Amino acid sequence: MKNNAFGSFRAALFSAAICAAGPYAWAQSQAPASYALTHAKIFTLAGTPIEDGTLVIRDGKIAAVGATVEIPQGAQVIDAKGLQIYPGLFDPITQMGLSEIGAVSASVDTSETGAYNPDVVAATAISPSSEHIPVTRASGITQVLAVPGSGGFASGGGGRGVLGGQASAIHLAGWEIDDMLLKKSAAMVLNWPQIETRTFDFTTFTRKEKPYAEAKQEYDKEVEGLTDWIERTRHYAQAMEKGSTAKYDRDLKLEALVPVLRGELPVLVFADRGRDIRNAIEFCEKQKLKMILAGGSEAYKVKDLLRSKGIPVILRNTLTLPVEEDDPYDRLLSQPAELSAAGVKFAFGSFDNSFARRLGQNAANAVAYGLPYEEALKAVTLYPAEILGLANQVGTLEQGKIANIIVTNGDPLELTTDVRYLFIKGQLTSLDNRHLRLYEKYSKRPKPAM
Repeated sequence: MKNNAFGSFRAALFSAAICAAGPYAWAQSQAPASYALTHAKIFTLAGTPIEDGTLVIRDGKIAAVGATVEIPQGAQVIDAKGLQIYPGLFDPITQMGLSEIGAVSASVDTSETGAYNPDVVAATAISPSSEHIPVTRASGITQVLAVPGSGGFASGGGGRGVLGGQASAIHLAGWEIDDMLLKKSAAMVLNWPQIETRTFDFTTFTRKEKPYAEAKQEYDKEVEGLTDWIERTRHYAQAMEKGSTAKYDRDLKLEALVPVLRGELPVLVFADRGRDIRNAIEFCEKQKLKMILAGGSEAYKVKDLLRSKGIPVILRNTLTLPVEEDDPYDRLLSQPAELSAAGVKFAFGSFDNSFARRLGQNAANAVAYGLPYEEALKAVTLYPAEILGLANQVGTLEQGKIANIIVTNGDPLELTTDVRYLFIKGQLTSLDNRHLRLYEKYSKRPKPAM
């Protein structure tokens, strides 16, 4: 995207990393075309668990799953007795492949300059060689949504425009981006404007207060600007439908927004405070936009409105501090149970690269505060897929779906559980990663002489 030095810097960095890691078991030509995982407890999330089941993978997809499944001739058989099989976890908000080292700007390619960049597509900037990818998938995450231009991430920062671009759903394995794509354009990023009465002056490192009237005026101006973009897109769409290309000038930014107006591409709206969420819902309803709420730290304040409008939520980390200093310390820990009881569909997102590997434990924290376990498990597998319109491909273990599968020695939401086998697009995928290599290296460090 905006960083010109980004490509050359990361190319050198990642080439060295790949050489050090050795050959990767991603999708080798000699890999078996089919596998049979036998004698495992299978959690399909499409029905009751199968106590002693077999799952067959053929040509990248789930060919069969059940208690009495015939093993095809030539399949590589993996005895999974004593192990459990789950759908791969799905992290619906990350900057995976877009940000490597947050403090090194040349390795961060998360946004374009300017406030309105609907034509930006995350997939065009994703680096398949990112060290975050193997670390993340070793924890059982097989697919993520890479989100550009949203800002506020602990891993990479990046600009926070109004329209940040198009988020891309990717598998966490592949030599190049075409191998990794699950859906190139899965959602349009919209950072909802806020009424900010308090700002931070970096020149003096002090906070400054702004009159509410002034802050409200700035907010109204941003909303008017966004409305203008929508209206211009609406006229542009009419010109595309009724006129010839010779009669209007092509505008790639407006063209990128046309699927949003048609309801073909949802809007991923970043908002946390209850007031902002209400305003965003009102705007999207007026403009007939399909909305997904991202962040939602105060979603509990508008849970009835979210349910009535059928708006799903992607919640940020449950261990994040509450929005207001007077809020209970466990406000974000108890919110998922409250939303679930109210009938609001939600998923958990890491909103981060560095701790994406702890997605499962993020959901487990909510279980300790009242969220039913099955809902927590679905909130990191099936529900993200449903929210992003990808449930026909991933999220459950059913015949015909993409074989993104994890085989574990326990509950994938537990910190102590290990992933024993990992399949992405039906291929047995390496669990090697930088964390593991560093652990093995320093665990063998000689003890100093006394």
